[in-house]
Amino acid sequence: MKRSAAIGRRSLKRERLEARVTRQQKKLIAQAAALRGTSVTEFLVASAQDAATRAIKDHQLLSLHGEAHEVFVNAVLNPPTPNEAARKAARRYRQQIGL
Repeated sequence: MKRSAAIGRRSLKRERLEARVTRQQKKLIAQAAALRGTSVTEFLVASAQDAATRAIKDHQLLSLHGEAHEVFVNAVLNPPTPNEAARKAARRYRQQIGL
């Protein structure tokens, strides 16, 4: 059963990536992979996937489109008047920090 699971995982990896690197870059990557106990390929794929995920997340967090952009800018430039609950929370905060 282990063999069939491994074959199933391998069959999902149909795409290939290639990159040219300097000798120093390759040595550095190989050293990092060895420290993690993985192959260079596994290290590169995991590192690239992590970087890609972070880049996409950062972009999505910083990008506001259309109406969301207008709502955000309007809220920053024209903040609403605090309601009673917000005023009470501010008083509690000032008391807690000793102001």
